[in-house]
Amino acid sequence: MKKSRVIQLLGLILVGVGIGFGYTNRAHTDTGESITAVGSTALQPLVEAAGEQYSSEHTGVFINVQGGGSGTGLSQIQSGAVAIGNSDIFAEEQAGINAKKLQDHQVAVVGIAPIINKQTGIRNLTKQQLIQVFTGKVKNWRELGGKNLPIVLINRAQGSGTRKTFESYALDGQKSADSQEQDSSGLARSIVGSTPGAVSYVAFSYLDHSVTTLKVDGVTPTEANVRHNRWKIWSYEHLYTQKQPNQLTKKFITYILSEAVQKKLVKQLGYISVHDMQVQRRASGKITTVK
Repeated sequence: MKKSRVIQLLGLILVGVGIGFGYTNRAHTDTGESITAVGSTALQPLVEAAGEQYSSEHTGVFINVQGGGSGTGLSQIQSGAVAIGNSDIFAEEQAGINAKKLQDHQVAVVGIAPIINKQTGIRNLTKQQLIQVFTGKVKNWRELGGKNLPIVLINRAQGSGTRKTFESYALDGQKSADSQEQDSSGLARSIVGSTPGAVSYVAFSYLDHSVTTLKVDGVTPTEANVRHNRWKIWSYEHLYTQKQPNQLTKKFITYILSEAVQKKLVKQLGYISVHDMQVQRRASGKITTVK
């Protein structure tokens, strides 16, 4: 009898040890790695999609992606609050950012196009007309051959890389007139689509049939025209990191630059691979031909 009780006791001990090991092992495997990327909403769809793919291929790894605009991304990475700062602009272009302390990873190119409500009746503007619209010198679409509708400007918020790029290369450096501002490209597009007379600008990845995409000087905003700089409203998509990013951050950026992402995901989402560009643009705006 005593022998039987001893055997039962030993059995219970072994079961307890096994359960304890199981919980310990599960706790170990459930301890995931994660990084956070914050900033450009124009770049957000690509980083989100690449992050989901990466996580599906690497169990226990999580890539958290948030918007907020390029200015937010740059300030957050400079302060060390996040692993990656997503930006449509060079760090050198943003006031208060010390670009020398950051590492630039150019992962794609994004074209930016002006969009207009479908009821307006306009499909093409000269660059001068576009400047007049956004600087408030023209107030009604009828003045430009469209319908009798007041022009309703929808801008991206201050600090947006999309806005900075648009003002630099569509408006020749002039500032857009005061107007309502939106924090995301998706919301700007939604408002333009539902507001007669409304006009804004979004990354190519946000273009759809809910709005009319404008030509400028007869040039259509297409990938081919961006690659050769015939369409001049474009920017690099930057993932900024600290000079010495952690291993997961390095691996994720390497993944985004891999053929698996550059040849498939980048193009599927409406971006242009950095490897396909026929020109290079520096932070100063200078354009050179790729040799």
